[in-house]
Amino acid sequence: MGKPGEAESGEDAFTFRAVKDGAVRIAYRGKVVTTLAGNDASRFLARIDVADADQAQRIMAKATGNFKHGNERRSRD
Repeated sequence: MGKPGEAESGEDAFTFRAVKDGAVRIAYRGKVVTTLAGNDASRFLARIDVADADQAQRIMAKATGNFKHGNERRSRD
């Protein structure tokens, strides 16, 4: 990934920004949806540091708690 928290391409929905107070703000399509602080922020940054772009998107989705976790079934259209 380029700079920390910046999406590599325009199609990535999640981004994050680590702020000076140690918190991490996770945004979905430009709108902040959750803020992590303390140990949660530290664990998040450690996991995201070694993740590829797809894994990073999943990690951020799981951290928000309100998005697909990857285990949902797809509809049969």
